[in-house]
Amino acid sequence: MDGDVVIGGGGFVGMSLALALARAGLCVVVADPVPAPQALSEAFDGRVCALSYATLRMFRALGVWEGLEAYAQPIEQILVTDAKLGRAASPFSLFFDGQEVGGPLGAIAENRAIRRALFGAVAKVAQIRVIAPASVTSVKPAGEAVEVALSTGETLKARLAVAADGRDSRARDEMGIGVVRWDYPQAGIVATVHHEHPHNGTAYEHFLPSGPFAILPLTGNRSSLVWTERRDIAARMMGLDQIGFEAEIAKRFGKHLGSLHQEGPRWSYPLRFHLAREYVKPRFALAGDAAHGIHPIAGQGLNLGLRDAAALADVLIDAAGLGQDIGALDVLKRYEQWRRFDSFTQAMTMDALNRLFSNDIAPLRLARDLGMGLVDKIGPLRRYFMREAGGDVGKLPSLMRAE
Repeated sequence: MDGDVVIGGGGFVGMSLALALARAGLCVVVADPVPAPQALSEAFDGRVCALSYATLRMFRALGVWEGLEAYAQPIEQILVTDAKLGRAASPFSLFFDGQEVGGPLGAIAENRAIRRALFGAVAKVAQIRVIAPASVTSVKPAGEAVEVALSTGETLKARLAVAADGRDSRARDEMGIGVVRWDYPQAGIVATVHHEHPHNGTAYEHFLPSGPFAILPLTGNRSSLVWTERRDIAARMMGLDQIGFEAEIAKRFGKHLGSLHQEGPRWSYPLRFHLAREYVKPRFALAGDAAHGIHPIAGQGLNLGLRDAAALADVLIDAAGLGQDIGALDVLKRYEQWRRFDSFTQAMTMDALNRLFSNDIAPLRLARDLGMGLVDKIGPLRRYFMREAGGDVGKLPSLMRAE
């Protein structure tokens, strides 16, 4: 055997899974199509991630947080409002204060900072071998092992192969796992903005008729805007010069953060939905975006994928401790039963929220505004939603539990 587990994909989910398994003594090989220097460059990925406090517990346990903390901005408060473009916000807003649940509601970090911290943690672990650039070209279960062919020409043999290689997973397709998918008529625009006044750790989510406009606090007087817009409008916005683009974001930002200036490049991404019909096959499992892709309306995509990694690690480590075959289908089914329902529920909830808020239908606008106002006024319900956003509800993997 070349290792106990071969992971295709060295992104956030793949590397986190490798760390979780290696800390329990399993030997892991990670095949990543993107070499580290490219993945860490400013031009590679301009997005940020909202890390729930359950995810922060996981990163602390895996030794990732020590390399990330200085680059992560705690989320102290979240304000959710609903308005038409150029109009005053509805009086029925929703306000979450971290002090109600004992501390920050999570943290915002730039993707390249998360990658740097993960790569640093992986480099310290002898049981993890990273092969990059290399992608998985085929997966063939063979009795008590699985053979994984790489684009480098190398073939690896292990007890289990895991596909964490993204929404267009070649390994998933190779194993014949179907996917339910659709495209949204929206695109996401991402840019970093420097503003005059401090944000005080407050994240803002403005629901506009064409989609949510999120202002996510970064370290310093900076915020990341995650702007969901109709695809035709998004294309026009991306074509504006800097002065024109700053004028458009100022219309949506409001004046509470003072004057604005875009920093660095801007990016645009098409928004899509997908769910795998199965999560496991003999000696094969899906995790992260290979298993599901959800609308970014609440910033839960990465947290959902990391729950996959933590849950799969729990199942595999428990099986190995009992002397069971970690690639056996009955072992892997425990993981599928644990994660598939949660992923489906989260995906459909985010889809429904996007459809509810991304329109200007008067009865729906009234219903959603009254709903936000009601949640805001009922303390126990408001705190439940804060715990839900923090990933602290339901059956949690051991890496994400408070203890």
